[in-house]
Amino acid sequence: MLLTNPNLTANIDINDVTHFLLELDALKRVNRRSYVTGTTRLENSAEHSWHLAMACWSIAELFKLDVNHERLLKMALIHDLGEVDAGDTFLFANSRGDAHVEEREGIARLQNEPGNGIKNLSEIWEAQETGSSKEAELLRVVDRILPFLLNINTGGKTWSDHEVTRSQVTGVLGFIKDSFPSIHDWLTEQIDFATEQGWLIDA
Repeated sequence: MLLTNPNLTANIDINDVTHFLLELDALKRVNRRSYVTGTTRLENSAEHSWHLAMACWSIAELFKLDVNHERLLKMALIHDLGEVDAGDTFLFANSRGDAHVEEREGIARLQNEPGNGIKNLSEIWEAQETGSSKEAELLRVVDRILPFLLNINTGGKTWSDHEVTRSQVTGVLGFIKDSFPSIHDWLTEQIDFATEQGWLIDA
């Protein structure tokens, strides 16, 4: 049985379609600073996007959050797609200021690819980047939790590599207290532990 209507797809160039799919694949080549648990290698942004989508879905269900699951998952999957062009910017880097500009330009380029079938790609990216919806809020919380979790479970390797301080970590996680007090309490306990272990500089 045909899955597509030949009358609707006659003008679609499959070479354009496959080119766009390879553009998406390029996100696998963007390495982040976090290490994959149980390995000595860095996580890539495509892996992070998958982890983010799964984690958002699970937390939304577990906490019975009133969110649009389809929109939430789309936001998570597209969250780091601009890094295909812009690359990853370390959370604690001093040069993070213009990262969103380069990522936005990358999303615009992908939006205009002939083989892209996602017509609201830029709209969804903007919604997660600058929006204030419940979906965007949850995404930002989980996006902060995941690299923290990887650090806690890899002996603070990224923090040690980049001489990250306790106050830096506390600062980027502070907003979670308003959304998820119980998660924030757990994070605070783990920060204390990481500092005691010497993984975070006590400053």
